[in-house]
Amino acid sequence: MEVAHISNRSGRQPGRWSRRGLLAALGAAPAAAALAGCSSSADASTAGGKGSTASAGSATAQQATIAVTPADGTRKAGFTSPVEVTVSAGALESVQVTGNDGSTLAGTFNAARTRWTSSRNPYSGTKYTVTARAKGASDVHETSFTTKAPGATFVGYFTPEAGSTSGVGMPVSVNFSHAVTDRSSVQKAITVTAEPAVEVVGHWFSDTRLDFRPETYWAPGTKITLGLRLRDVEGADGVYGIQHKDVTFHIGREQISTVDLATKTMTVRRSGRTVATYPVTGGDSAHTTWSGIMVISERFKQTRMESSTVGLGDEYDIPDVPHAQRLTTSGTFMHGNYWASPGVFGHQNTSHGCVGLHDAKGAGDTSVAGYRFYESSMLGDVVIVRNSGERTVDPANGLNGWNLSWADWKAGSAV
Repeated sequence: MEVAHISNRSGRQPGRWSRRGLLAALGAAPAAAALAGCSSSADASTAGGKGSTASAGSATAQQATIAVTPADGTRKAGFTSPVEVTVSAGALESVQVTGNDGSTLAGTFNAARTRWTSSRNPYSGTKYTVTARAKGASDVHETSFTTKAPGATFVGYFTPEAGSTSGVGMPVSVNFSHAVTDRSSVQKAITVTAEPAVEVVGHWFSDTRLDFRPETYWAPGTKITLGLRLRDVEGADGVYGIQHKDVTFHIGREQISTVDLATKTMTVRRSGRTVATYPVTGGDSAHTTWSGIMVISERFKQTRMESSTVGLGDEYDIPDVPHAQRLTTSGTFMHGNYWASPGVFGHQNTSHGCVGLHDAKGAGDTSVAGYRFYESSMLGDVVIVRNSGERTVDPANGLNGWNLSWADWKAGSAV
């Protein structure tokens, strides 16, 4: 997953009579009065009424004074408070606030229409133009300001990939580039919705990781939408998010595989029906395999595996392990094994903690179990390990939050 101007333009002010114009207007009055004297008293009354109404409307427009916060021409305005427009001695007819990024700020008037307040704060690093009109005024009041850019920023890198299709166990996992101290504000700015609808709850594993999942595995065919509204959300003191986007991914068919290390077999089920059974080998007594519910988080047709990377010294270094699928961050894989005797699979647990299936060097033999299981799998598929002699895997070790009860999962939410 996925990573933020300056202007000083004054608008026209409400119209004002000049001294010369005002005198000219008053000077024209006697002639008008003489003509009116030739008319009936009813005509004179009607003319006078129209003149009084026009003067009152003009006076109202002249008295209305509009003020905008932030002030016109501000170059580094704050972005943590709403925009406010007020008017004195009158009422506001309309207010429009537009950013140079094409965004607009909606807002509401108070009951008397003397104050307008934006419904949200302006974005950082954006130039805004405010256009306001008072009731009865012929001219508009226009100002502009530019908000400052945030000093430090963070982003959320998400799993799975946008547009991808995953197995029913795939959570939505967001890893942040900066430690989050205001977990509530950040979580409120992230939504995960499903079609068909199901309750989805977030759980904080650390100050840099927030995962989302439903109570049980996703239904096959589910469409998931991740909404990131992190722009200008203060995740930590002086550190603001910069993302504003929606991404979607899908859930494919259901495949759940159960590894029983007492019988050294793996049973693969699709939609509740057994489709394959494979002999396997698991961790030996000195290197037991984690038990519990695990989710495939990475897949490699071939990869190098070195014991030094998992704290086992120089016990092994295999440059071309075939059909490897990661189950934990700490290094547990389901993978093909071409170096062990075929008689090991289904009979002995001899690995350093991974679950192995018989395979061929080069990853090209389509007849072996390692190849067949790899080809039938996808990211997000569930693998359950039982009778391994080891405790349940830490839910934060990989995408393995399914090992938490629903109550414990919800307890890790900040909202």
